[in-house]
Amino acid sequence: EGLVRVRGKGNKVRELPVGKAARQALEAWLPLRAQAAPEDGAVFIGHSGKRLTPRAIQLRVRQAGVRELGQHLHPHMLRHSFASHLLESSGDLRAVQELLGHADIATTQIYTHLDFQHLASVYDRAHPRAKRKGNADGGNDP
Repeated sequence: EGLVRVRGKGNKVRELPVGKAARQALEAWLPLRAQAAPEDGAVFIGHSGKRLTPRAIQLRVRQAGVRELGQHLHPHMLRHSFASHLLESSGDLRAVQELLGHADIATTQIYTHLDFQHLASVYDRAHPRAKRKGNADGGNDP
């Protein structure tokens, strides 16, 4: 639906895709935010008009998690879930690396955890000797 420019660790800037709902929410928020603190370029600001600190974001995410889901959440948990779900649905570790902004793919692998059932499913779909309909020998060989 669109792209947003984000600044990550080390002041590194990259563009990321966003869906329609997120884009519309940003388009509605940014004019209001600009009125509250025109001198600060941060997207998320507090009541004082200054950018939110990492600790303030952690507290807000935690409070929202308890209020809405009855569980403690933290920003890193959301990032980890995003990476895991994206990898599970796409199987594209390189794309997940780009979306997370990791320079080293080994860092991306830390965020990912695949359960055995998912790995078996990928194997069954992709491996030429995997069991498939119409496979005469049953395909039980590795």
